[in-house]
Amino acid sequence: MAEPRTFTARWIVPVSSGPLANGTFTVDGTTIAAVEPKGARTPDVDLGNVAIIPGLVNCHTHLDLSGARGKIPPTDPGHFTDWLKGVIAYRRSRSPDEVQADIREGLAECLRYGTTLIGDIASGGASWDEIANAPVRSAVFFELIGLKPERAEASRLAAEAWLKSHPGTALLRPALSPHAPYSVHRKLFPEAGQLCRIDKRPLAIHLGESRDEIELLHRKRGPLRAFLEEVGAWDREALADDFHSIMSASDFNQPKLFIHMNHVAPSARIRRNSTCVYCPRTHAAFGHPRHPFREFQARGVRVALGTDSLASNPDLDLLAEARFLHSIRPDVPREELLWMATLSGAEALGWADEAGSLEAGKSADFVVLALANRDASDPHDLIFGEDLPNVERRTMFRGEWRR
Repeated sequence: MAEPRTFTARWIVPVSSGPLANGTFTVDGTTIAAVEPKGARTPDVDLGNVAIIPGLVNCHTHLDLSGARGKIPPTDPGHFTDWLKGVIAYRRSRSPDEVQADIREGLAECLRYGTTLIGDIASGGASWDEIANAPVRSAVFFELIGLKPERAEASRLAAEAWLKSHPGTALLRPALSPHAPYSVHRKLFPEAGQLCRIDKRPLAIHLGESRDEIELLHRKRGPLRAFLEEVGAWDREALADDFHSIMSASDFNQPKLFIHMNHVAPSARIRRNSTCVYCPRTHAAFGHPRHPFREFQARGVRVALGTDSLASNPDLDLLAEARFLHSIRPDVPREELLWMATLSGAEALGWADEAGSLEAGKSADFVVLALANRDASDPHDLIFGEDLPNVERRTMFRGEWRR
């Protein structure tokens, strides 16, 4: 077994505690042995003018759409269903081999940017095998879709069978995602929640992504109804009544990720152990109004970040999400943004005991960020500065450098 190694750098940024200028970071095997201030230990390796931050956590993406980069441009909010049609057409055009190639492409991009924990929503759980062979932690969410009763039941049975055949590993956990209010029979929300009670598997639901959802649930009309009628999926009685009924139906003691929440009222009753997963660049690309994430946080609701897919985002760089959010919301403390990109995501996916921050006893997962050569008393000035060097990031995962 390798001897413990102590690293130093211009900044160590544990996230769970304050930054350490020229601090030290000791790795013993796969875990962190110590994070200490300057002078506590003699370092073995000086990484230089860099910041060491925790591995990034991408709480929401769709790796199987990675081949769609630039092919399905996001629309204005009034034409969201046109974008949906594009996504459906793209998925139907891909062969199984092409889907796996897309997954590999997206996964490689996540790893290159320093992601060490991923929440991936996959049709049929298709990303499982590729992720299982990669140096990363992940929750793979089997996506359930079916508004009409017969399709909803078939989807539930397929999800149940998939869970039984994919028990999980130390680094990979099975999870479920009943897709969204407009694509899932109301009964699938509690049924998926029940299936996720075992081992507290995470549950993810797209919620409040567009204003059209509100019109559909409350008035049973609008662009989403026309879309569902066009694809032969309309069933008035299958729809949930409102967002609260969906969140209540899935209220079991497991991590719950409510994705987007662009149009969920800040006063909404959000259930325990829930996370709002905000995808800032996708949100902006569709022209949605200002996101209520600060109002959620003020009420004690956890907020984490995701990239969504390359069908709506330029890349899968989670740090770029945080940096973009800083550019449009400079009022939000930058240390909170970094928390949202790391520890908050680990909490959301049920992995906070092992990932998300640099603390003794946790997994040795960290990213090395090259910094601008200028004075700064706070590393966040450098991490979120416009002059952050465009240099390839180095990532350590479980005590080993990624190749």
